[in-house]
Amino acid sequence: MTSLAESYGHCRAITRARAKNFYYAFVLLDAQRRDSICAIYAFMRRCDDLSDEPGATEAPLHAWRGDLRAALAGQMPPDPLWPAFADTVRRYRIPAHYFEDHIDGVMSDLRRSRIETFDELRRYCYQVASIPGLSLVHVFGTREPEALELAEKCGIAFQLTNILRDVREDAENGRVYLPAEELRAFAVDPAGFASGAESPRFREMMRFQAERARRYYDESRPLLDMVDRSCRASLWALIEIYSRLLDRIAASGFDVLRRRVRVPGLVKSGIVIRSVLWKS
Repeated sequence: MTSLAESYGHCRAITRARAKNFYYAFVLLDAQRRDSICAIYAFMRRCDDLSDEPGATEAPLHAWRGDLRAALAGQMPPDPLWPAFADTVRRYRIPAHYFEDHIDGVMSDLRRSRIETFDELRRYCYQVASIPGLSLVHVFGTREPEALELAEKCGIAFQLTNILRDVREDAENGRVYLPAEELRAFAVDPAGFASGAESPRFREMMRFQAERARRYYDESRPLLDMVDRSCRASLWALIEIYSRLLDRIAASGFDVLRRRVRVPGLVKSGIVIRSVLWKS
């Protein structure tokens, strides 16, 4: 059986290897909170992997949901991430339904390839990105009731940014997350996404989407003053890294169909350093 210390070590290794944007912000936290966020990330990462595998079906996700329920009931399944995850959920009193909702969101990727309206997209963003944000707020600590609503908006901003970055990659996998009714309004045919067919209409549509994401970032900013003071630098760095990614997407002229826009590691490191100064 995996010990608690071994389980947290396993989750740290997953996060270091896979969380290209998040891990930079996590290093600013105290060891307990950092380990707990790594445990949450490892759970979310496994959910995504189960839905992204070639020929993926719902069966592994149903089994994963069963493992989730067993772990939270104290009966640890074989996967080494479970002891750390269950300890984190208990320690910070994170509602179990968050993780059920997250599995629902990931599972929806296997049931549809298109999203018709922004209301549908917002619901999807809540399930796959706001839920992690809400979990983080429990770890960061807050007594403000408004913090959960702001964390939800922050998660939507992050996921919208990811969607804008990954338009071509998602299309190559048979998925289009940009709302179909908005693509029609801008006369943009998603059939060209996988081939890299850009146009002025595409860039205009992307600008509209980026402005919406920016509004979500702006609306969520008060969250910084609501979490525990020791966690504010980490949250600031996380928001800044994702905001910078959105800025770089816009600065590229929304050139996301021919290349993957990134925030360089040196820039992320600089943001972390600035966050420490900001905290002080």
